[in-house]
Amino acid sequence: MPRRAESAQIPVEIPPSGIIGDLTLPSGAAALVLFAHGSGSSRFSSRNRYVAGVLQAAGLGTLLLDLLTPGEESIDERTTHLRFDIPLLAGRVVEATEWLTRNDETKGFEIGYFGASTGAAAALVAAAKLPAVVGAIVSRGGRPDLAGPALPRVKAPTLLLVGSRDYQVIELNETALSQLSCEKKLEIVPHATHLFEEPGTLEEVARLAAQWLQRYLSNRPVDRPANL
Repeated sequence: MPRRAESAQIPVEIPPSGIIGDLTLPSGAAALVLFAHGSGSSRFSSRNRYVAGVLQAAGLGTLLLDLLTPGEESIDERTTHLRFDIPLLAGRVVEATEWLTRNDETKGFEIGYFGASTGAAAALVAAAKLPAVVGAIVSRGGRPDLAGPALPRVKAPTLLLVGSRDYQVIELNETALSQLSCEKKLEIVPHATHLFEEPGTLEEVARLAAQWLQRYLSNRPVDRPANL
């Protein structure tokens, strides 16, 4: 793929599973945020696309990714079990991350993760497997508790964003926070429920996410481990 002078959305298919994503590289970007969706969502999530647009405006590349193949999506629509298969989802995040480190357009980029719902757990498990590659993580209304024993092995600075009215998920995030040994923060977004549908709450999520990711991703090319 030739370098684009302007920000443009590029459809990509990532081997070997064939998962599909939308890659956007603003001109001059050298850091990229992979979006891990969960709980029946997809790369077309209006909430995550809004956040991705804010990150792109801040000069960060984005990869909005479907962690399930179209065939798996059809199965999950009937059974709803694959969206909770954290090892499967985390494996797909690792697969996409390793593809980014090999792809000519992105192999010098620093990489961060933005995870929502069960996608947050998948992102944390993947980050624990790739500590030299992942530079920062943001979870929006996520289930980081589902990352389980991977949590203490996460090295990337991690921001957990939860709505103030999402009471059960606040408790689950507090539990996960206590198990993280990296730099970490739990931010409660005022007046927000689980989906951040209240006026101004998604904008606050995007602002906090951009601030965190810009802080920990230097937006300069870095060398990758030789095995990637």
